Amino acid sequence: MRPPAPSLDVIAARNSAAAAAAAVTAVASAASGSNLPTTNMTEDARDSRSSSSSNSPVPPDNEESDFFQVANDSQSSLGVVPNLQDMQVTDQECLPTVAALPSEILISIFNRINSPSELLNCMLTCKRWARNVVEILWHRPTCTNWTKHHSICTTLGLEKPYFTYTDFVKRLNLAALADRVSNGSVTPLAVCTRVERLTLTNCQNLTDLGLVPLIRSNKHLLALDISGDVNITEESIIAIAETCHRLQGLNVSNCKQISSESLVQLAENCKFVKRLKFNDCEQLNDSAVLAFANNCPNILEIDLHQCVNIGNDPVTALLSNGHSLRELRLANCELIDDGAFLSLPPKQTYEHLRILDLTSCTRLTDRAIERVIEATPRLRNLVLAKCSNLTDAAVYAIARLGKNLHYLHLGHCRHLTDEAVKRLVQCCNRIRYIDLGCCTHLTDESVVQLAKLPKLKRIGLVKCSSITDQSMYALAGANRAAQARRSAAGNSSRRHGHDFHAGSLERVHLSYCTNLTLPSIIRLLNSCPKLTHLSLTGVPAFLRDDLETFCREAPRDFTEHQRAVFCVFSGQGVTGLRHYLNTQPEFLEHRSFQPSLFPLRRAPATNQTATQGQAQPLAPAPDMDGFDDADGAEDDDMGDGSEIALDPGSFGANDNIANGNNMAIPPPPPLLHHPMTPPHLMIGTPHLTIGSLGVIIEPLDDPWVGAPAGGSVGPSNLGPSSLGPRSLGPSTAGQGLFADQASAGPSTASMQGHIEEDDEGGSS
Repeated sequence: MRPPAPSLDVIAARNSAAAAAAAVTAVASAASGSNLPTTNMTEDARDSRSSSSSNSPVPPDNEESDFFQVANDSQSSLGVVPNLQDMQVTDQECLPTVAALPSEILISIFNRINSPSELLNCMLTCKRWARNVVEILWHRPTCTNWTKHHSICTTLGLEKPYFTYTDFVKRLNLAALADRVSNGSVTPLAVCTRVERLTLTNCQNLTDLGLVPLIRSNKHLLALDISGDVNITEESIIAIAETCHRLQGLNVSNCKQISSESLVQLAENCKFVKRLKFNDCEQLNDSAVLAFANNCPNILEIDLHQCVNIGNDPVTALLSNGHSLRELRLANCELIDDGAFLSLPPKQTYEHLRILDLTSCTRLTDRAIERVIEATPRLRNLVLAKCSNLTDAAVYAIARLGKNLHYLHLGHCRHLTDEAVKRLVQCCNRIRYIDLGCCTHLTDESVVQLAKLPKLKRIGLVKCSSITDQSMYALAGANRAAQARRSAAGNSSRRHGHDFHAGSLERVHLSYCTNLTLPSIIRLLNSCPKLTHLSLTGVPAFLRDDLETFCREAPRDFTEHQRAVFCVFSGQGVTGLRHYLNTQPEFLEHRSFQPSLFPLRRAPATNQTATQGQAQPLAPAPDMDGFDDADGAEDDDMGDGSEIALDPGSFGANDNIANGNNMAIPPPPPLLHHPMTPPHLMIGTPHLTIGSLGVIIEPLDDPWVGAPAGGSVGPSNLGPSSLGPRSLGPSTAGQGLFADQASAGPSTASMQGHIEEDDEGGSS
């Protein structure tokens, strides 16, 4: 019987034993001095390259075969069975999924964490996470209080830090500590070497001694904001010119100790500048601006507000050389006249210019505006406030901008008429903001046309004393019609990316429009759900004690007369005013006589309670913190009130000269004891018809409806006589929480901020 084959363990043991015996024999031979066995072993090992057949020839000595010269390769031969240790399979170490992620993905994840405390927790998790998080955490250290500032400075000053924190800091902002920032607060930060954006706004105690070392240690600086640092001189500007050759943005607003010569040097050395703000730098002359126009071809934005010594040549150079220029602000540059624009190269257009602010450039005439429109056909925002020489001809030229025009300010252009507004609406149907404050020749006809603008969000009509309730009904009717179109279209238009305009009015400025009455404003409030700002300063119908609850607090610098007539509703104040006027029984009559384009889907609950004779409790004062950011700290800019006469006698209970009520209207009976008349039996209720000029109010001519003996009763002749007692005291109710907030966007922020200060029709 054939014996069983040996197992693998036995074979492996035999091979190991044979190898050990051969090794012992070789060592013994070497010790005895015998070279013969060694020679034989070498020859045998060399001949083992041949096949197992005895007839195979031995390869010559000079044959190259690197594969067989590898040491101890006998175990890789097919004829030799490896040992168990070589046969074991070694798997890679099993790691959690997060630990297996590459660093690029981890950094992308950490970049989406906004909380510094959460980033710190991630940094303390492990060393690998710390290496990926530390640069993100220190990219923009938070210096919002002095405790954090001290901690940051201490860490940056460590002699042997675990990480080089000084190389990670790219942005520094000390604006939150501006009132106490000094040279000692900035000097410890000079150890940072890679800062790209530095913001030191309104640090009035900061001097060149603290700023220059920080600038010279950061040659990669791209943007510097030292606006309001009144003690900074040309020494810092020269340091920037010598060190920061890659500078792209500079804001030196209100830095009155900076010379034009230092800015010329900066313009010659920093040719990549894109954004410049020189607001209120009255000491600058033409040479500084010309240097930037000639040396920096990539300028995108430049603001020269209140640079009163700037003339025509810099403006012409900026437009001619700056083919990338998008924003040009020249407010209060009083030396600029038509020559600045008439000197532009003929037939040359500047397609990139989007924003042009010429506020208070009083020397400009229609010829300059015509040339501006010809040279900048894609202008989007145009501010011509207080350009008092402009006439309808300028507006006709502006109308050529067509759909490109979104924002237009024509406040105090007192020569404009309704014909100009008609042409503007006909050609520029994408206007979102228009201000016609103090254009006293405008009438309801203009507002009826403006109501047709489908995207209109803000309208300023301050001191347009000729407008009446008809204008308010037109604005309300247009917004209500847009809502009806959206309801009829359903959601199908949204799926295709085309959403109908639905009640887009957000801000309405009606201060000193003395002919307005409560019914039309109630109608406007109920038709504009997005309304967040309503100014009615100086409107007699709203000088009431009960409405002060929802009114903003008057600015502290207002005179007693200004406080007495101040009436501005913002944010939650508008919501509270709407709710109050819709729920209180005393306003039921004004709600009942409102014209309506569309029947109400459901009767308001407040009307039902009124018919039952139940008095509604007074709505609590809303929280004034909820006003939108765009409201800012608007103060209506009423000046000293000399532009309009407000006779206290005209606010009497039975006198309404402003509204022209020369008909005797019997006072209504008390509402709490009078059942509400059904809407279809209302006497003299006007209705609206859509004509060629928009929404027109007409009295109902129905044989089934009678008329009162004293004439028809409608919103046009419902004056303050029906509003009950009224107070002439200051309307100062509110929380006073009106911090100046940033606007919608960087491209129009400063323009809108300036316009908000003026859109209530200042006396200047």
